[in-house]
Amino acid sequence: MRCCVCLFQQSLQCSPSKMAAGESNSRSSCLNLSNSGPLGNAPPSNSAHSSPASNGGAVAAAGGMNRSAGNANPRSGPENGGGAESAVRSTPSAHNPRRQAVGPSGATSSAASNMTATPSSSSSSLSASTASSSADASAAVASLPSSPASVLIYREPVYNWQATKSTVKERFALAVGSAVFDAMFNGGMATTSTEIELPDVEPAAFLALLKFLYSDEVQIGPETVMTTLYTAKKYAVPALEAHCVEFLKKNLRADNAFMLLTQARLFDEPQLASLCLENIDKNTADALAAEGFTDVDIDTLVAVLERDTLGVREVRLFGAAVRWAEAEAQRQQLQPTPENKRRVLGKALSLIRFPLMTIEEFAAGPAQSGILTDREVVSLFLHFTVNPKPHVEFIDRPRCCLRGKECSITRFSQVESRWGYSGTSDRIRFSVNRRIFVVGFGLYGSIHGPTDYQVNIQIIHTDSNTVLGQNDTGFSCDGTASTFRVMFKEPVEILPSVNYIACATLKGPDSHYGTKGMRKVTHEAPATGTKTCFTFCYAAGNNNGTSVEDGQIPEVIFYT
Repeated sequence: MRCCVCLFQQSLQCSPSKMAAGESNSRSSCLNLSNSGPLGNAPPSNSAHSSPASNGGAVAAAGGMNRSAGNANPRSGPENGGGAESAVRSTPSAHNPRRQAVGPSGATSSAASNMTATPSSSSSSLSASTASSSADASAAVASLPSSPASVLIYREPVYNWQATKSTVKERFALAVGSAVFDAMFNGGMATTSTEIELPDVEPAAFLALLKFLYSDEVQIGPETVMTTLYTAKKYAVPALEAHCVEFLKKNLRADNAFMLLTQARLFDEPQLASLCLENIDKNTADALAAEGFTDVDIDTLVAVLERDTLGVREVRLFGAAVRWAEAEAQRQQLQPTPENKRRVLGKALSLIRFPLMTIEEFAAGPAQSGILTDREVVSLFLHFTVNPKPHVEFIDRPRCCLRGKECSITRFSQVESRWGYSGTSDRIRFSVNRRIFVVGFGLYGSIHGPTDYQVNIQIIHTDSNTVLGQNDTGFSCDGTASTFRVMFKEPVEILPSVNYIACATLKGPDSHYGTKGMRKVTHEAPATGTKTCFTFCYAAGNNNGTSVEDGQIPEVIFYT
């Protein structure tokens, strides 16, 4: 569907009887503007003055869409009543043969809008109160008599002055509400064509634009908001752009976040894009399951997979990426073979963090998908099973969907040497006074210099003995008495006044250990003063000697 602006002579005006009858099926609506005159960039004058109607041009009366005197329709003159008519309508195209009529003040056929011409008259005349003359006045408008006289008004050219006018009253005083329309009809290179095609604008969106420009009416719905946003950007109407973006923000949900993210990136709306990404972070699983996810472009997919803040297990991200690849292969008319899926995924495949999966998840899914090469599969299996772990080509940095600053507490005040390991887990029981998310532990390393350790960390719910989070991984130490970070694959939620067990099973040489432990440790947030209090207790059973007073697991890393 395309739209076009058509300039008609007075002899083509609509029949008053038909207009009064309210024929809703008419292909166009016309407005008699016999009393209107041009609004152009005439030379400056100390007063508004009359000029022959032959210098006049087509004017959209209620909308202020005017043509300069220098670009007037050559057929316009006293013999034609001194005026012209203007209408906006959609014309047939190869994509959509529908036609839609829009009057200069927003009147349309009833099939497109409920805005109709006044039944009692088939014409509308432009009337404005006389403006006082001034040497540096930017515009002056004279009340128009019934004779075919016209008024020339001088206006200092200002780039996109419409963007500074937020109300219809202000825009009326300056001809039109769009810098693009102003250049079209009033500029030094204004078109002389009687028909201006708008080939890439939807009629409904163009109607919404006109209604906003000439009545301050915001008419936006779920089906038209994106095309209206595009039209507002195309014709430089930032106030309408802002309304569209605000509408999208209010209607942002997990099931449309990916679709809106694609559009926000396309229309260069960074604030909306940021809100979409935050929504995806908080509702990753629901967003990935939405129907619109598989329709996003590759750049949007990459932008999401690069994030460290997605709240979903990596195996589900891989499954979603495979679904997207199947849809993209179909769009490219390719067979959905593993080779073609890998091809269309491109860089996105390298952003899947396979090392964050459990060995069971990897074996049941990615290893059998055919998308990874044999070399990649072997390398990842070795990463899961041997120590020291070989280098892999995929990111092993945990994703964390939490906001704010990382916090940590240390429960020992002194470090000593020689803590041995024989396969028994170091365990300590703890509780907190407020809800937090534990993302890892700090552990002591070797007393014998730089060494690699293999370690399994867990957090266990004491009453149910349920493992809430774990990670089979490793870490390298440098032989100092410092602690070394070992992170969970996903944050583990810790509720207030509930008992949990922190557990670490190390394989490696003797290490440092902590002494002079504290039963209660409080962390105070510097910015807010919020206090998080940890209470540590002895964990019954096999604990490799770790207790409140001394042992391993000296540090807890968390977010509030």
